[in-house]
Amino acid sequence: MDDPRVTADDRLHLGVTPWRDDWDGTADSLAAQAERAEELGYQSLWLPESHFTGRSANPAPLLRLAVVAARTQRLRLGTTSLLLPVRHPIHVAEEVAVLDRLSNGRVILGVGRGFRKALFAAFDVPRREKRDRFEVALKTILAAWRGDAVAWESADTEDGASTPVRLAPRPVQKPHPPIWVAAFGPKALAQAGRLGLPYLASPIEPFSQLVENYRRHREALPDPAPASLAVPVMRTIFVSKNASELRHAREALTKQAAALGKASIASIRRVADQDLDAWALTGEPNRVADEIHRYREALGMTHLIARIQIPDLEPKALTASLELLAQLER
Repeated sequence: MDDPRVTADDRLHLGVTPWRDDWDGTADSLAAQAERAEELGYQSLWLPESHFTGRSANPAPLLRLAVVAARTQRLRLGTTSLLLPVRHPIHVAEEVAVLDRLSNGRVILGVGRGFRKALFAAFDVPRREKRDRFEVALKTILAAWRGDAVAWESADTEDGASTPVRLAPRPVQKPHPPIWVAAFGPKALAQAGRLGLPYLASPIEPFSQLVENYRRHREALPDPAPASLAVPVMRTIFVSKNASELRHAREALTKQAAALGKASIASIRRVADQDLDAWALTGEPNRVADEIHRYREALGMTHLIARIQIPDLEPKALTASLELLAQLER
C-alpha cells in the first residue's frame, strides 16, 4: 500500500476532494466520484468536517468515508480536519479504528481545532480551551490505539480487583493511522511541530505564507525530527486547454476570494487581498505542471490535495480538469 510517510524525493502523492457539490444525503454521487478518482490514479480522497453551514455542511466525514471504503480498493481515505475539541476522544479512537478496519488500513487522519464561535457554543466547549482540549484528545486517542487502558472496571469481589478496559477493535495500521494537523497561525503551527506531526496546509493561504509556515513548523519539530515526515499541501486547481473555461474559472475563484474578505478570521480575510495565482493553480497543463514543481522545490511537498470544486463551472469542465491533472503526475 502507498505509504503516506514519504520523503520529498519520492513520487508525489496526488489526492482530491469531491469536485461536484450535488450531495443530497445519499451515497451515490460521493461513491461515484471516489470510484472515478481511483480509476484515474488518484491516491486519496479527502473530506472536511463542518457544521451548521447549510447545504455544504459535512458534520460526519467518517461516515461518508465509510461509503468510499465500500466502493474502492486502493484509495486512501482522508479527513482534512476532524475537529477534536468538540468530540470525545474515545469515540474518535473507536470510529477511526473501525474505518481503518473497514478499508483495510487506508485512513489518513487530518485533525484540527475549529474556529467558528457558533461551533463551540453549540457543543458547549469554551473556545479558549480548544488548543488544550485538542492536545489532550490527541494523546488520549494515541494511548487508546496503543492498547493502554481507557478505564478500569471494578470486579464484584472481596479484594476489589479492577480489570483494565481497552479499545476494540484497534486500527489495522501500526502503530496507528497517519495523523496530520490542519493549522492556522503561529501557535497552531508550533503545536503541530512540537507534537512531531505533519502540518496540512489550507487551500487559501498564499504561497509566500506557506513558505513561512513550513519554516515555522520545521523549527518547532523535536530534535531529532521524525524521519520521512509528510509535507502535504491542499490547493485549488483547475487545468484546461480551453481559454474560455480558464477565464471563467479564474473569474469564479476571484469572486469566491472576495467573499472571504468578510470572514471573521483575519487569516481567512487576507486571501481577498491576494492575487489569485498566490493561492490557486490554474492554467494549461504545462503551466500547472511547472507550478507543482515550484511547490515541490520550495516546500518539499510530498502530497498535493487538489480542490477542483469551482463555483459555476460545468461538471464536464471539472471532470476534464481532474483527468488532465491526473495525467500530469503519471
